[in-house]
Amino acid sequence: MKANKKIVILGAGPSGLTLAHALLDAGCTLDDIVVLEKQPSAGGLCRSEMVDGAPLDIGGGHFLDLKRKEVLEFLFRFMPRDEWDLYDRVSKIRIRGLEIDHPLEANLWQLPNEVQVDYLESIAQAGCVRGEAMPESFAAWVKWKLGDVITREYMLPYNRKIWSMDPDLLGTYWLHKLPNVSFRETLLSCLEGKPMGALPAHGTFLYPKEFGYGEVWRRMGEALGDSLVTSCPVEYIDLTARTVNGRWQAQTIISTIPWALWPGFCDLPTEILTSIASLKNAAIDVDYHPETLSSSAHWVYEPDESIAYHRLLLRSNFVPGARGHWTETNAARSLPSDKIRFHNEYAYPINTLGKPEAVQEILAWGRNRGVVGLGRWGRWEHLNSDVAVAEALQMASVLCPVGVE
Repeated sequence: MKANKKIVILGAGPSGLTLAHALLDAGCTLDDIVVLEKQPSAGGLCRSEMVDGAPLDIGGGHFLDLKRKEVLEFLFRFMPRDEWDLYDRVSKIRIRGLEIDHPLEANLWQLPNEVQVDYLESIAQAGCVRGEAMPESFAAWVKWKLGDVITREYMLPYNRKIWSMDPDLLGTYWLHKLPNVSFRETLLSCLEGKPMGALPAHGTFLYPKEFGYGEVWRRMGEALGDSLVTSCPVEYIDLTARTVNGRWQAQTIISTIPWALWPGFCDLPTEILTSIASLKNAAIDVDYHPETLSSSAHWVYEPDESIAYHRLLLRSNFVPGARGHWTETNAARSLPSDKIRFHNEYAYPINTLGKPEAVQEILAWGRNRGVVGLGRWGRWEHLNSDVAVAEALQMASVLCPVGVE
């Protein structure tokens, strides 16, 4: 017997959980919605587990940014503000045998004078300073924006590591996410010995006092009761009847899971299969190391391509009483290890050339069949969790007149 639902949500990560609760706020009942999650617990990439006596975020480092008031108010309903610690972000880059603050171009003043001059000369000759037109590929854009030296020593090796892809295949449409520091600001920071430019994402952030970041999402899942079905992978979708696994029939299906999985659920037209096949993602391995590193950083970027991992998370600096650290490595670069490892097949969407057009075609096709893409994988965009929550709250307000009667 099929259960008729107004909304069936695929995936219980931040986007799916937020949408479910926002729909309840808008007038849905628990009987109107169901959230299907293939893992035994909610949280998606933001899940945490206890490792060596302290929480570890198994999908990589996740922190709660303070910029969106509506997001904070929403999440504090499930995990009140007094259960979070506030931190001023300390992120470092390893470069030329030193650790300096991120972003590199805003903190060159921390390097020896002769090294500062190397970078400043390079930036002064960059295409953007000379008034050249902005290129369309990422690799060319980096050189145009930052010059040869930062491009060669940091940006290209780091991006080759994290994506395991030729940077020439990346687009430039996503670069608004990167810190934007002008040459003038870079020069002033070196002269005045202090950082310049806007703070990057998570300039200040919250992290739970007693739990990993996954705790707030676990509580959100628990609050859904039987409307959250865990250990329930999607196996079959009938697009004509809008049924999932032959059990749940929906007025609207919300997909927060990777589109790359959809060819295994149902028959898709050739043009949609082609668009889905063009989407690329990076798989990430999170490895725990019991050694506590001597650094004030919350996390450290490592561009050296002779080292497998691209980022270290020093949990002893943001998890009270914890020791050790974890590394994040593109799975294509991971070495065999007997350490505790968490593999995330779908960790980062990759911003390849042509991706926006492919995603737009997939989303338009879905909308015409009552399927709506949401979140990191529904939109195939690297959304921080606070942005995912904000967009899910907005979607609930759009769905409410249609999905709720």
